[in-house]
Amino acid sequence: MQLNADDITSKRVMQIAWPIIVANITIPLLGLVDTAVVGNLGNAALIGAIAIGSMVFGFFYWGFGFLRMSTTGLVAQADGAGDPQLVQVEFYRALLLALVIAVLLLCFQVIIIKYSLILIDASQQVESAAQSYLGIRILSAPATLLNFVIIGFFLGLGKTRITLVLQVLMNGLNIVLDLVFVLLLGWGVEGVALATVIAEYVVLMLGLVLAAKYLSSSYSVDFSRLFASKEFRKMLSLNSDLMLRTLCLLFVFAWFTNQSAKLGDDLLAANSILLQFITFTAFVLDGFALAAERLVGQAVGARHYQYFRRSVYQTSLLAFLMSVMLMLVVWLAHGVTINIMTNVETVRVLANDYIIWVVIAPLLSFTCFQLDGIFIGATRSAEMRNSMLVTVILFLISWYVLMPRYGNHGLWMALWLSYAFRSLTLYWFYPDIKKLFM
Repeated sequence: MQLNADDITSKRVMQIAWPIIVANITIPLLGLVDTAVVGNLGNAALIGAIAIGSMVFGFFYWGFGFLRMSTTGLVAQADGAGDPQLVQVEFYRALLLALVIAVLLLCFQVIIIKYSLILIDASQQVESAAQSYLGIRILSAPATLLNFVIIGFFLGLGKTRITLVLQVLMNGLNIVLDLVFVLLLGWGVEGVALATVIAEYVVLMLGLVLAAKYLSSSYSVDFSRLFASKEFRKMLSLNSDLMLRTLCLLFVFAWFTNQSAKLGDDLLAANSILLQFITFTAFVLDGFALAAERLVGQAVGARHYQYFRRSVYQTSLLAFLMSVMLMLVVWLAHGVTINIMTNVETVRVLANDYIIWVVIAPLLSFTCFQLDGIFIGATRSAEMRNSMLVTVILFLISWYVLMPRYGNHGLWMALWLSYAFRSLTLYWFYPDIKKLFM
């Protein structure tokens, strides 16, 4: 594939990023709906249960989000190198790994749920509702993990409009089922979980059909290459590094949620609502990080340094401009949004008291998102792993110093310092990527 650095314009980046942004917006929108339908049942403990259940689920499912990241980076590099057969090989390898992990999760689901909830210091009512949620939600393990691979495959090829269709269908169907199961049928947190399971499997079937259609028009796969020892070990090493990195990242948010629970059900609910704003802004900015994954992966595969530099500059510039816009949007919309998400007055008041941490979130976080995208595209997983290990240690030190003195404000300060630590440590490793082009 012949790459030209002059092709990397703002328009080109937006062509890749806008479907991702639109698709990603539906993800936190789903979180908002999950929280809102339960939040308007008049029980703060149920909001906390969704937060705890989602956090535990995220630790064991999004902890395997490396399947999406590694697939995107490897497929983009294979595409940049002009090797369509390798594109297919990387896809099949990732599907196989995802399926093995999913089977293990289902086999050990009882142990996973039991010991996960033991670690959470929440009230009995919150814990009981969270257990009901997780018992249903874990059934979607195969669909969730295989969907990660399918999304990563299409992102690696730059086919972001297909990812838009899949994400919008999954989250749109999930939202509709949320409303039916919870508000119409009164199934509570169990209805929220079941809605997600059904939506995941529907999208899995469609994603496999679309992937099969694309692959059938390309070269047939060489299965001897699929299990080539050197390439297989490289994939496992990449995925293990990214898994550890992702688990460290999830640990930070799990720790944040657990410490929120110690402050009481109302403050846990308020922080959970504020985290929905954080998720919303993160998923919008992630569109530019994912564009960087695709473009940087192509550049590395083709060994084209100028294409790499141009990709980093254009994606980062647009991410910065978007972060400023998001700050304004959150500031203007937070009051109405909080009122929609819950009718518990004490939770509304607390959420507004700490809104400043949400308003500044985009500007503080976009740099680490961009660096993540660059490192994923370059498949520099060891550096990402080491960065997060250092970040977790510094985050815990910050929490230990700040929370006893400033309470919930200190907890939020520690969270945002973790974003700064991520950016600084990744930037320290940034010169290693340049060596790939020498």
